[in-house]
This record gives sequence, structure tokens and C-alpha cells, in this order.
Amino acid sequence: QVQLVESGGGSVQAGGSLRLSCVASGIIFSINTMGWYRQVPGKQRELVAEITSRGTTTYADSVKGRFTISRDNAKNTGYLQMNSLNSDDTGVYYCTIVSIRRYWGQGTQVTVSS
Repeated sequence: QVQLVESGGGSVQAGGSLRLSCVASGIIFSINTMGWYRQVPGKQRELVAEITSRGTTTYADSVKGRFTISRDNAKNTGYLQMNSLNSDDTGVYYCTIVSIRRYWGQGTQVTVSS
């Protein structure tokens, strides 16, 4: 059974930083693309960043230069370092892994106050 467990969310003031973590189990983490999506009430879940098994990264335009996605395959863990946060970054952040299907974590809330 595949499980993704996020942590690291919380409340922070604008300009601050947070680091999200996603621990995967029940899946061969190293060979799959993993990523982070964000969702706010009334809107669709949107891609924030993703990283392939080879380390190729993709970022939403709104987070380029501020967020960094990384992975530690030995620990089955993915990370999202978020710097210079602003109120538009507020939302529930979901970790995802793409294998034979897409798997999702339960989400972690990030709230940025101005």
C-alpha cells in the first residue's frame, strides 16, 4: 500500500520560509517522478513543482526563484523549500508521486500572513 506523508506546513509571515517534507512508503521512490501541488478553496489543484527520477525539475512561474524541490532517494523523501513566501502561497500543499497511477498525500496547510 502506497503512503505519502507530508509535514512541515504551518503559519508564517510574508517574507518567511518553510520546508515541506514528504515521506513515501510502499513504492520504489527512486524511479518515480514526485511533485508538490497546491490547492485553495474554490480552485483546482495546481502544480507547484516536480522532480523526475533523474533530477529534472519543473516549477510554476509564480514560484520560480523562490521555491526549490529536491529529493533524497535513500530516505524515500522529497522536499519543498519555500522562501520569500507571500499571501498567494497560502493553501493546502499535496505531495504526489507518479507511478502506474498518481498517488497523493493527505496535504499540509501553509498559511502566509501579510
